[in-house]
Amino acid sequence: MKVRYRAAAGVAVLAMAVAACGGGGGAAKKPSAEQSQQAQQQMAETPAININALPYEQVKDGGTLTLAVGQWPSQWNGNHVDGNQADTADMLDPIMPQLMVSDEGANFTANPDYLTDVKNDLSSGKQVVTYTLSDKATWSDGTPITWKDLEAAWKANNGKNKKFKPASTDGWDRIESVTKGDTDKVAIVTYAKPYPEWMGQFSRSPHLYPAKYMETPEAYEKDYLQKIPVTAGPFKVEKIDEGTKTLTLVRDDKWWGKKAKLDKVIFRTIDSPEAQVNAFANGELDGVEIPSGAPAELKRAKEVPNADIRKALSPNWRHITVNNQSEFLKDKSVRQAVAYAINRDAITQSDLKDMDWPLQTLGNHVFMNNHKGYVDNSGDLGKYNVEKAKQLLDAAGWKQEGEYRKKDGKEFDLSFVIPSATPVSQSEGELVQAMLKEAGIKVNIRPVPLDKFFNDYIIKGDFDLVPFSWIGTPLPIGGLAQIYKTGSESNFPKSNDPAVDAAIEAAVDEMDPAKAIEKANAADKLIWDLVHTIPLYQRPDIQATKKTLANWGARGYKSLDYSMIGFTG
Repeated sequence: MKVRYRAAAGVAVLAMAVAACGGGGGAAKKPSAEQSQQAQQQMAETPAININALPYEQVKDGGTLTLAVGQWPSQWNGNHVDGNQADTADMLDPIMPQLMVSDEGANFTANPDYLTDVKNDLSSGKQVVTYTLSDKATWSDGTPITWKDLEAAWKANNGKNKKFKPASTDGWDRIESVTKGDTDKVAIVTYAKPYPEWMGQFSRSPHLYPAKYMETPEAYEKDYLQKIPVTAGPFKVEKIDEGTKTLTLVRDDKWWGKKAKLDKVIFRTIDSPEAQVNAFANGELDGVEIPSGAPAELKRAKEVPNADIRKALSPNWRHITVNNQSEFLKDKSVRQAVAYAINRDAITQSDLKDMDWPLQTLGNHVFMNNHKGYVDNSGDLGKYNVEKAKQLLDAAGWKQEGEYRKKDGKEFDLSFVIPSATPVSQSEGELVQAMLKEAGIKVNIRPVPLDKFFNDYIIKGDFDLVPFSWIGTPLPIGGLAQIYKTGSESNFPKSNDPAVDAAIEAAVDEMDPAKAIEKANAADKLIWDLVHTIPLYQRPDIQATKKTLANWGARGYKSLDYSMIGFTG
């Protein structure tokens, strides 16, 4: 199932961040056994979901929900690599179809608003999934939602036509055919190779779109560019305001499901968490995310009258992506030197200090600390060891000459790209800068515009090191191919390792859940060795809301039902 990305957000105390690295990363020691035990206890006490869940009947009719997003999209096609932002998905949830939905335990069921039945059949020797669409399910332009919409999604996202640019081909490339059943409302999806995480397709990752907007590369690229022509949800678009970067949704009276409790939902773009919390404190927002590295914002939100702080464990994680094609980092041993020279514990402690969140460094690229499949696969590479880093750099021909290392007369100079107006990224950059300097590596912190951070820099590979967050899903193994497999549009480091590709295929192919976890962990060990990405920590899911807001908050793995979201008073 496709994962999404999110830029850093948060305000860190820079003096504290620099002090944590002690000028070179060595002062912040690995947490003691007592600290680790406290973190595990805190992890165990953090709920899987915290949304003030109430029955539909107990939510009042009417009202406007105003929320903030950090990044304003230009591409509203969530299939497209440029539309694969978490904020974009959040804004699409009230207006676009999700055929399958998950609960807080990551269990998937058919969404009754769009499906009357779904069957996964393996009896023929091939995996065949049959979706029966509701007769009522209709696009906002009056066109029925049919099997053709599923067929178009498959053809656009399966990777065969290179003119399409999907964020992920995972799962789509395993489908052999999508055909019509007894009626246009029955779609039969046949897989050439088994796909255990089939439930994640035709859902939020990505949402379903009308066939005519997916059928050609030009439509796929342009028809949802800076516009949303067609929807199918409890809400519809009233206005997209490019000037104020605001999306206004109103209740769709043609919606065939439960009538939405709210009259209106407004998403406002507010870049910094400080400004978002200020807006929440002033009564301009009804809910706001408190990201890592923002203890002052968490404290302020707690002081807002009638505020509720909702926390849950989510499949989201913070990391540093390492460009495998950079002129300085093409050599794996050099990337490993960089990994050894970065004190992950120091960055984790800096980002999460005073956030009421477990100070626990992440040792896995697939499973979060609280997942049953979690194993710390980081090995030696996950441990801060500047002497080992120096040895590897010497062996690779990067010799210390004065303050920094050189090879063939060229200075070892890395670009650490960060989004502007995100001080937590700045502090992470300063920590890494000080740590790598101790190994003889120069780091230049390079702020770029937040709204261009992904499309113009990360996706194009214009970086050496870059910090951001992956916003995960209830089906973590499906994200392996998207992020780490050779040729994927979302493999931002552009890594190319046949052994990693084979290990990913083995994990994704495995139908037995326990064996799939084993194989995913085997792939994870190879990803650590490759130094594709340096995991930092499981990202906090902390939402400050009005106490009266129901069915919204820290949702963990659960799909939100916007028809039930509203207020109690």
